[in-house]
Amino acid sequence: MESMASVRAVLIDIDGVLTVSWKPLPGAVAALHAVRAAGLGVALVTNTTSRTRASIAGTLSEAGFEVGARDVLTAPVATAAHLAEHFPGARCLLLGSGDIGADLGDVTLVEEGADVVVLGGAGPGLDYAALNRAFAELQRGARLVAMHRNLYWRTDAGLQLDSGAFLLGLERAARVRAEVTGKPSRAFFETALARLGVAAEQALMVGDDIESDVLAAQRAGLTGVLVKTGKYQPETHAHASGAPDHVLDSFADVPELLGLGLV
Repeated sequence: MESMASVRAVLIDIDGVLTVSWKPLPGAVAALHAVRAAGLGVALVTNTTSRTRASIAGTLSEAGFEVGARDVLTAPVATAAHLAEHFPGARCLLLGSGDIGADLGDVTLVEEGADVVVLGGAGPGLDYAALNRAFAELQRGARLVAMHRNLYWRTDAGLQLDSGAFLLGLERAARVRAEVTGKPSRAFFETALARLGVAAEQALMVGDDIESDVLAAQRAGLTGVLVKTGKYQPETHAHASGAPDHVLDSFADVPELLGLGLV
């Protein structure tokens, strides 16, 4: 773990860190402004799979955050790059909810006869029929790519199941192992660092998911910062596979950690 003086960029999860149900958490807008005012690079790295980068940036901007689409790296964007590199021209069955076509680019989507089953986020579209169709494709030899392994996320209605819970069942039933493209994939963090032009030891990762956000980032060489908002739960923290470099009450405390003043 490097000293805070060496930090040149901050990677930030969105849901549960900056917002809950897209509403800003207390102090988050001012804290992000302070980070930017200090000249630090910013990348919003999210496993959100129901909205495009442009939509996410627009919503955050309306809420007062200084954010543009170029600041956002989503799991669908990483998935499109992974498919282009490892499965060029593949026919893909996409499971999930939300309109993310703009971020998938030239990926060929089909309803049957898939080469790759791509699992996005949970929602009404991820029902029994969809999961069973994916199971059939996997039995026929299709590969499995998942945008993330998140088991749940927090909304203003409380914790909600995410697609990682269903991914476990698909893997077990079809006897396959998914390739994960979003967090906690090391490649996802490396893509964000490359966009910012910084080395891992020069970056913080701030998240509310101790495993997928924080410890995964630390394994990739970043400094991990766990915040006690969003999906954070004390019992999950206590039984995690490792210890975060830093634990803060919220993102509002990040400027103080970095030795910055609010502007």
